[in-house]
Amino acid sequence: MARIDFGPHRLNPPHTHPRTTEILTVLDGELYGLVHFQFNRGHTRAIAIAALSSQNIGTITIANAVFGAKTPISDEVLAKAFRVDQKTVDRHQAQF
Repeated sequence: MARIDFGPHRLNPPHTHPRTTEILTVLDGELYGLVHFQFNRGHTRAIAIAALSSQNIGTITIANAVFGAKTPISDEVLAKAFRVDQKTVDRHQAQF
């Protein structure tokens, strides 16, 4: 089990755990999440407890895997998948 403390307006970026499943319970505060990310929308801290089915969970951050892949995903594919233009794809890739 893991306790996660989120400062105000802080984010746990979109990610996956390839070797485990996870249950997250919010104990205090207000978290918003979808496709496995959490964001504290409140003005005070939020606290959550995560229960994981493995000690060796692995974490793959989606942005790193998509925009910073060692074997790059085609710019055309990224632009179509995220419905953005080439300039936006370039801007995101430059961060990795």
